[in-house]
Amino acid sequence: MKPTRVSVLVLVAVVCAGLGWLLLRSLYAKLPPLPWTGVPALLIAAMAEAWTGRDLKARIAARRGSGPGTGVGGQETGRRLKPVAPMFVSRMVALAKASSLAAAIIAGVAGGFGVYLSGSLNASVPRQDALTAVVTFAAAVVLACAALYLENCCRVPEDQDRDEREAPASSR
Repeated sequence: MKPTRVSVLVLVAVVCAGLGWLLLRSLYAKLPPLPWTGVPALLIAAMAEAWTGRDLKARIAARRGSGPGTGVGGQETGRRLKPVAPMFVSRMVALAKASSLAAAIIAGVAGGFGVYLSGSLNASVPRQDALTAVVTFAAAVVLACAALYLENCCRVPEDQDRDEREAPASSR
């Protein structure tokens, strides 16, 4: 499985923004006001993914380091870290990939709302919807960043000992 590329997420967001803008041209008058409740949900998901990524990174580093209790950067943490099950890490990678794609879609739709409503900010309802769309866009970007961080934290660090063992053999 290859890491998620930011360019793919940006492309998805731009396509969704365009589709959202096109749909809004014909449907906006029939829609209820844009709800703000998605913003806290996106931010809570982002916090959970960032926290999980931080924890996983420390646990993977402890497993590959000089034993339990070795934290990020090889520093002793003074606590025993529970080893990471490989299946759990693969599930977290799947969650991170799905979250980043969902965040890109949400950011795109919210961006489409923002672009569409930017021309009618003098009315109160479109102004409120535009503000909600901008805040939702920002929260979706935060979620995408947290998901990319979680995905990055699930990588196994390179084995430095293996590199040192191979260097003398290749110099012969």
